Amino acid sequence: MDISGPKPELLDRFAAIVGENHVLRDPEDLAPHLVEGRGLYHGVSPMLLKPGSTEEVSAILKLASETGTPIVPQTGNTGMVGGQTPRAGGSDLIVSLERMNRIREVDPVANVLVADGGAILADVQKAAEAAGRLFPLSLGSEGSCRIGGNLSTNAGGTAVLAYGNTRQLCLGLEVVLPTGEIWDGLRRLKKDNTGYDLRDLFIGAEGTLGIITGAVLKLFPQPVGHQVAMAGVNSPDDALRLFERASNLCGTALTGFELMPRIGVEFTVRHMEGVRDPLSGPHPWYTLIDISTSDSPETAERMIQALLEQGFEAGLVQDAVIASSVAQQNALWHMRESMSDAQKPEGGSIKHDVSVPVSKIPAFMTEADKAVLEAVPGARICAFGHLGDGNIHYNISQPVGADKAGFLARWREVNAIVHPIVLAAGGSISAEHGIGQLKRDELAAIRSPIEMDLMRRIKKAFDPAGIMNPEKVVSLP
Repeated sequence: MDISGPKPELLDRFAAIVGENHVLRDPEDLAPHLVEGRGLYHGVSPMLLKPGSTEEVSAILKLASETGTPIVPQTGNTGMVGGQTPRAGGSDLIVSLERMNRIREVDPVANVLVADGGAILADVQKAAEAAGRLFPLSLGSEGSCRIGGNLSTNAGGTAVLAYGNTRQLCLGLEVVLPTGEIWDGLRRLKKDNTGYDLRDLFIGAEGTLGIITGAVLKLFPQPVGHQVAMAGVNSPDDALRLFERASNLCGTALTGFELMPRIGVEFTVRHMEGVRDPLSGPHPWYTLIDISTSDSPETAERMIQALLEQGFEAGLVQDAVIASSVAQQNALWHMRESMSDAQKPEGGSIKHDVSVPVSKIPAFMTEADKAVLEAVPGARICAFGHLGDGNIHYNISQPVGADKAGFLARWREVNAIVHPIVLAAGGSISAEHGIGQLKRDELAAIRSPIEMDLMRRIKKAFDPAGIMNPEKVVSLP
């Protein structure tokens, strides 16, 4: 295709599928859709299409396949690895699912909810709650991220410890293939061993194999008891030992166990509205503990009190507070969920979304801290995240007074310091954000040749014309 992009007459053919009222062509209107949230990737596109149905998505992809027009799917545009951002060449068309936002059905007896791929996560949560059920996926961006994107990246969030990643929360999918064919896999079965599980190919594929237009999601009973506490501890090792006690004491009632450093708390108190340090004095590290029970509020209260008592007696907990209301519970979680945004006013931040075996988190952080500070003296390491499932957002804020652009220019250099330590610990360089553009080349370098070959074969089989979110995750020869 011409590097200048599709010809005007071809663009008109695409526009006719959805109607001109559902097309963006003006550069000013397109601008918010051409950059990812951290500003790492800026793309170019002549057009954004907003289909209103699965059939319109099908017609778009059929025409794209026939004409070799690259397509970039986009839902909430909240991704963090450039997977939803068009390339710079100007040939990629964006397909946004923002109009396809229906909750199609809620079945509280079967504990399932069927939603469009463009349904906003918060709306799915509310629809489940209105039916007396829980959809447990919870992210900081839940007010704007959408189900299709959550599934395409296999999003994690704060409740993975108890409920699993998005993959574990999905029973079936409706997907439009790059050829325009529609696969109706909206099955509601928990047991179905009839051949290959196609659903799992599309979950986590980041839009490279097709566009998810519908999903059957698992629901759960609403918790009857809920308690949230924050505890100050001296080290990640003490936090890990407290987590072990929490797992033994609470079992499946332990729905969240987060780790935060003192510097992260300072950043959020300094920059985020309404955030305050809930403990009486500063501590090197903080843990956020979330317990949900199915029988009674008293059970949750007994569990959290017993856990903290054990922690104090063992010398693991230095101070703690138990939220006494839903508002206080939300405030504690708000501190944790605001930690990434709180780094922005501090200047440049180099991010790592990594996971290591839970038992190796303290050793990983010790080794990574030493290596990073040797390379970047004065760097402010703000490592926080889901200790309970091994996912640490190992973020590094620039030294005070450093040049932001110069610091961010070292992004890949710092990645090359941290990621080998992650891999040596048996971990992953992408725990929940995906590969996108940011980690595509690194993925090819760390995965075995046979794994990469199998991925490329799958990509080629589903997308023979190579139009679907090209140069994301894997590149075809």
